[in-house]
Amino acid sequence: MSLLRAARSSGLAPTSASQAGQVRQPAGTTPGVLAVRGASAESGGPFAVSAPRLDLPGGNISTEPRINDRIRVPEVRLVAADGEQIGIVRIEEAQRLANESGLDLVEIAPMARPPVAKLMDYGKWKYENAQKARENRRNQSSTVIKEMKLRPKIDAHDYETKKGHVVRFLRAGDKVKITIMFRGREQSRPELGLNLLRRLAEDVLADGSVEAAPRQDGRNMIMVLTPTRKKSEARVEQQAEKERRAAERAADREAELKEQADSRAAAVGAAPRRKRGPAENMDPEVGS
Repeated sequence: MSLLRAARSSGLAPTSASQAGQVRQPAGTTPGVLAVRGASAESGGPFAVSAPRLDLPGGNISTEPRINDRIRVPEVRLVAADGEQIGIVRIEEAQRLANESGLDLVEIAPMARPPVAKLMDYGKWKYENAQKARENRRNQSSTVIKEMKLRPKIDAHDYETKKGHVVRFLRAGDKVKITIMFRGREQSRPELGLNLLRRLAEDVLADGSVEAAPRQDGRNMIMVLTPTRKKSEARVEQQAEKERRAAERAADREAELKEQADSRAAAVGAAPRRKRGPAENMDPEVGS
């Protein structure tokens, strides 16, 4: 009790229930730092504990380079629009040259001493970079692994069908994971699956090769095939094949329309048939 009374008299312990959930900040200390009697928060004593501050200013960090009057350095190493090195000049002189040439002053190397700035059309440069990034994302190839499952005693027709799918995947530039599924007593004959995988690898040798040799994985046997050409090359060939088919369809359609037009012209140019009258439809004997 004597220790509690001493703590309350010193201001380190709450004197009532309403103050039990509050921490009293001693005078002369920095907000956000809890200090114990006998140790100063500024001196970094052994009893000073730093608490996280919640009132720090925050915001998004800009990744855009500084341009024109946003460049706040006394001097820069200036580069002309054609790449010529002008040298170290005052920031006022660099901005004057930018205004006279109708270009922007862009800080391209802010960490250099002094920073490097270049005269350029910032809007055009930003647009060209966005176009290049979009083109790179379009040409970027992502690795896709297709999977094909077979049984050790697969039928010949089913094998040809699944082999056709594997060849199509490989020609598209994708890897193929071949899985042989064993059931029941088939697990005691792993050579059946091994022979089937070897046969499939030999049949698709023109379009792919074995990346991961056959291996047993529980009740299954797995082999991975990789294509012989890159996905970008396969994509270009597929685009060319698509354009060729579109051209063939257009040519067939044009030939069909021409044939229809020729047939209509021939029908119009033919001699018109004479219309038969009512007397011609009667029996001659009746008419007599």
